[in-house]
Amino acid sequence: MIGTRKKTAPRLALAAAAALLFGSPLAAQAADAPDWNKILTRIDDMGDFENSDFAAEITVVSQKPNEDDNVIVARYYRRDKDKKFTMILVKPDIQKGQGYFSAGDDLWFYDPESRKFAYSSLKDTFQDSDAQNSDFAASSLAKDYTVAESASAKLGSADVWVATLVSSNKKVAVAQRKMWIRKDNLLVLKEEHYSVSGRLMRTIAYPKYQTVEGTFVPASMVIVDNLKVGERTQITFTNPSVKRQPDSRFNKEYLANPTE
Repeated sequence: MIGTRKKTAPRLALAAAAALLFGSPLAAQAADAPDWNKILTRIDDMGDFENSDFAAEITVVSQKPNEDDNVIVARYYRRDKDKKFTMILVKPDIQKGQGYFSAGDDLWFYDPESRKFAYSSLKDTFQDSDAQNSDFAASSLAKDYTVAESASAKLGSADVWVATLVSSNKKVAVAQRKMWIRKDNLLVLKEEHYSVSGRLMRTIAYPKYQTVEGTFVPASMVIVDNLKVGERTQITFTNPSVKRQPDSRFNKEYLANPTE
């Protein structure tokens, strides 16, 4: 379903991310052979809430040529130790109460108007945006990918590794990805997602991170659809918390009765 569209300030934030998405050319060179299993494991660990829950308010702003911005606000809960996340839409009003629940590779969508669940997939797009449902799941790079090649490069002023990852798990949403990873702190600054055939599908920039109890979470991410010119989506995470959430929130039935 498509929600109410309106003009919003995030266009400025999207413009600020352009340097990461399309900016400075990368003068790549053959890299020393780093231990990629350790690096991918560390990247996973840096964003892992294995010992706590994670909650935040997310705002998804989708932009398409000649259309007003589509703005969605949702409550988001994640429990990494069980590989689960739950999302309840609160804006726009026409979509209020719609929700998602994911456990492992399974995902359900709930429509409060029909009061019915529909089985979906982590590979599906989120609410007619450039985001995928998998973008809201915990990272499992070390488990799901191997590094086919890598090089040293510059992205803006940052020294980075550019690594090409190939999926070793057919269930993942992205078959191949190229990642720009800072050498000093291993934060991912940019990604390109490719199909099995090698076609560029999406480009993602991470302009800013925030730390929550020592765990890194993007403050925002900007996604460009490389197949549809002019389409892009910004996802912003605000009011993050690592407080333990009620067990009931990590259950499909919670979508039908999201009491606070």
